[in-house]
Parts: sequence; C-alpha cells; structure tokens
Amino acid sequence: MKESSSTGSDPRQPSTAKPYVPPPFSPQDLPVDYAGFLAVVLGVIGVTFRYKLCSWLAIIFCAESLVNMRNFETDLKQISMAMMFAIMGLVTNYLGPKRPPKAQP
Repeated sequence: MKESSSTGSDPRQPSTAKPYVPPPFSPQDLPVDYAGFLAVVLGVIGVTFRYKLCSWLAIIFCAESLVNMRNFETDLKQISMAMMFAIMGLVTNYLGPKRPPKAQP
C-alpha cells in the first residue's frame, strides 16, 4: 500500500474524534438474570425433592451468574442464596439419611 495516498485521501479527522461514553442506567433497567433465577429454583427443587441433578445444575448456574454479575449487591445476595440451597441439597443428598424404598403394590 502507498502510505502517502492513503493519508492524503483519509476523510477522518482525528481532532473531532471523541471517546465513547456509555449512557448512564439504573440497576432496575438491567435485564433479568435468568441464570441466577434458575439457580435459586433448581436449588430449592434439589433440597425439597432431593434431586441430585437439580442441586448440581444449581451450582453450575450459580457459577454462570457469578461470572456475569452486573449489579454487585443485588446479584450477590441472590447468588449466595442459590449457592446455599444448592450446597444444602447436595449435603442432604449425599450425607443425609437414605430414603426408604418405595413399597410395591
């Protein structure tokens, strides 16, 4: 490439360039954190119905929500609650009393 012709015909003007400033927004305008919501729901289901898969999925969704956290205070409360439910579900599933076998009719 010819440098002299490219700089001479460049229509951009560096003196008028301005840095990008993102628009301000409130925390209520942020989109819903579906991973955090699913983590809470799956954690509660894992504890209530003693489903190991739901507890493991809740931990995975907690990690995803933690990585994509936008609002620190609100999201941290939701993630910590979901993580407590998920861990409580895993502890009751693996270390808790065994379920009695279902009676055959």
